[in-house]
Amino acid sequence: MLSKQKIFTLGFQQVLAMYAGAVIVPLIIGKELGLTPQQMAYLIAADLFTSGLATLLQVYGGRYIGSGLPVMLGCTFTAVGPIIAVSLSAGNSLTTAYGAIIVSGIFVFLFAPLFGKLLRFFPTVVTGSVVTIIGLSLIPVAMKNAAGGEGSASFGSPTNLLLAFLTLLLILLFNRFFTGFIRSVAVLIGLVTGTMIAFFLGMVDFSHVWTASWISIVQPFYFGTPRFDIMAILTMIIVNIISMVESTGVYFAVGKVTDTKIDSKTVVKGLRAEGLAITMGGVFNAFPYTAFSQNVGLLSLTGIKGREAIMGAGVILVTLGMLPKLAALTTVIPDAVLGGAMIAMFGMVVASGINILSSVDLSKNENLLIAACSIAVGLGSAVVPQMFDQLPGMAKMIMQNGIVTGSLTAIVLNICLARKDKAVKNASQTASETVSV
Repeated sequence: MLSKQKIFTLGFQQVLAMYAGAVIVPLIIGKELGLTPQQMAYLIAADLFTSGLATLLQVYGGRYIGSGLPVMLGCTFTAVGPIIAVSLSAGNSLTTAYGAIIVSGIFVFLFAPLFGKLLRFFPTVVTGSVVTIIGLSLIPVAMKNAAGGEGSASFGSPTNLLLAFLTLLLILLFNRFFTGFIRSVAVLIGLVTGTMIAFFLGMVDFSHVWTASWISIVQPFYFGTPRFDIMAILTMIIVNIISMVESTGVYFAVGKVTDTKIDSKTVVKGLRAEGLAITMGGVFNAFPYTAFSQNVGLLSLTGIKGREAIMGAGVILVTLGMLPKLAALTTVIPDAVLGGAMIAMFGMVVASGINILSSVDLSKNENLLIAACSIAVGLGSAVVPQMFDQLPGMAKMIMQNGIVTGSLTAIVLNICLARKDKAVKNASQTASETVSV
């Protein structure tokens, strides 16, 4: 049994390992949608608070909800692009995105038992293609921020570019020359150091930190009553199905580290907890939540295989979420510094998709076509959405969302080409049997 001091220390380490990932999502979305510092502070506080609740829900492991595994839940990066796109299409309003998040969370909860059957529509080639599309569609966001933020008077200035480069360089250096815990918080170190350099250059304003309150309680529907849009809901459901695939992989990874047998019941309970966490994210105006793979490495590093440290981390996150002044502190990070970190993090999403595709046999023509066409269609829709401006309203909304078009292309091609391939094999087998007779 661990002492309270050790639980706090190990829990705080787990928080640090995922803090950069937890904070950077609301920072990116808030910057892109032009939220005020007060709104940004709330967004970050709500994210930390809900992430803590979601983690405790997952770790607790009840009869029907929660895997009981030492798994931390945090906001998924795959939702960044879709949330921004949905909000911008709805007139720069987050209420449509939150309506979609709530419904998609209910979907995940209800369909968790049927997930095994749904997996056949998301084989490795489809999942890898979609993750790659998501990463590629986010790269322009990273580059615009690295230049100082779109619309900024100093956009593309040498100072902004240097700050972005130094932030990225620090992240790379810490990943190259350090291991374990230091490497796991390389992004956080890069953000802090880059902001300190920007402070000495007179680019950091702490006025909003001083005016922020010390204690605040997260409230439901802070940004307004959620609105429900079919296309937005479809987009978030696709995002969360991908997250379900990723989380299932994390469950098995944690099971391997902790010598725990993972069965279908454990997976279903874990996904139900995620569905409930996603719905809570929509209610409290936070984000969709998924199992954080970066914390699995810390389980191996510390050798602590119990749930106490993760439960401690959940309590710490809930506490941090009730301290708006601390949340406001993260809003002082300049766009250029954030952009430098985005390049690494979004690049990792692309690399993750490529890594998934590396396990696919691309020498098979059907797999090659699925990956090539879905990535091309998805990226094309994301980069040149104006090409669909003359289409009717609903069709325009579908086609301008690269995540949706790329995902649907991959799914449809997989169904059609896989069936064709199976038919060819059956025909060949039949012909062979006929000849042998």
